[in-house]
Amino acid sequence: MSDKSYGFETLSVHAGAAPDPTTGARAQPIYQTTAYVFEDADHAAALFNLQTVGFIYSRLTNPTNAALETRLATLEGGRGCTVTSSGHAAQVLGLFPLMSPGAEIVASSRLYGGSLQQMRNTYPKFGWKAEIVDADEPENFKRAVTANTKAFFIESLANPGGVISDIEAIARIAESAGVPLLVDNTLATPWLCKPIDYGATLIVHSTTKFLSGNGTSMGGAVVDSGKFDWATGGKFPSLAGPEPAYHGLNFFETFGDMAYTFHSHAVGLRDLGPSQAPFNAWLTMLGIETLGLRMERHCANAQKVAEYLARHPAVAWVNYAGLPSNKYHALAKKYLPKGAGSIFTFGVKGGYDVGVKVVDSVELFSHLANIGDAKSLIIHPASTTHRQLPDEQRIAAGAGPDVLRLSIGIETVDDIIADLEQALAKATGK
Repeated sequence: MSDKSYGFETLSVHAGAAPDPTTGARAQPIYQTTAYVFEDADHAAALFNLQTVGFIYSRLTNPTNAALETRLATLEGGRGCTVTSSGHAAQVLGLFPLMSPGAEIVASSRLYGGSLQQMRNTYPKFGWKAEIVDADEPENFKRAVTANTKAFFIESLANPGGVISDIEAIARIAESAGVPLLVDNTLATPWLCKPIDYGATLIVHSTTKFLSGNGTSMGGAVVDSGKFDWATGGKFPSLAGPEPAYHGLNFFETFGDMAYTFHSHAVGLRDLGPSQAPFNAWLTMLGIETLGLRMERHCANAQKVAEYLARHPAVAWVNYAGLPSNKYHALAKKYLPKGAGSIFTFGVKGGYDVGVKVVDSVELFSHLANIGDAKSLIIHPASTTHRQLPDEQRIAAGAGPDVLRLSIGIETVDDIIADLEQALAKATGK
């Protein structure tokens, strides 16, 4: 594509893809290959020395994956992107160039339960420490900073509670501390929010969710803004120091604003190996073509469902930022002006037992551990996604015993509401 400024929907369809120059095929090909033939010995040596850009082995780079990476970087307003095998893999890969034994990360307590599990129990095995703070008060990040802090981590729109973080305020604190801000933008997608516009350094996605949109393809991504000075304060030697595996090459000196992305491929994917399958990348490319259309319907449906539940006698509360009464409504107006997303929680009167009965009574909704599907989904986090956390931590994460999480799909909204009506009636008699 040319340098012309195109709209989001146009970029969703065209960025990163063009007619195949050999066959004329209009659809992006699936390059289902493990390796690539070199032109000659000099060409091979140049590729391995990072002196030229090209394809060596699909653990590192693949043309189908590269097309998806270009599309995601374009939509997020970033400089480069690395796709991975899952959202969790993206989080590990995202932190990998920044961390070392003894390094610390300051993270929001309002994260997906699996992310909190990573922070609290898995990262310490690498010698990384996570300080978990309440992101509702940005100053908590400032208070948690130490000499060993290497990154901040938040979700733009948190799973499961639909909590919205004040990205701009937290980004200013990260900048003052000389560390990058990583934002998981999975629930919002770049259609609703572009955290880089508010000062975020790195964007993490589970592409499994809204980006693919059909519940078929595991994947993750890390998008780099290209705006962080990795040489600041000598905090990030992996990016701005000599790399022994490449004869002392300094990624930041050599590749500038592409340093992080080159490192993620040449070192991160090479050594950790969480590569995305080309077929999954291809399916995700297809999904992104309709991202804007789907998100518009997701958000419109979610708003109506939330308003319905807020009036229901069996419902104790609804946590949806699209409701004027919600504490995050003002932040939603700022960061999510096109809609407050389609993932939210509500509490049923009667607690844990009633919550379980509701998920056992739905007919149109699917009871499963995923979000962002075209189909409407429901889950009881306390007994599933957050069950590994102690009660106190579950409640802090917005996954108490009475909580149900909804992922509102793109079906006819009257049918979605009717299914919740009958399920609540069966569970509560109301």
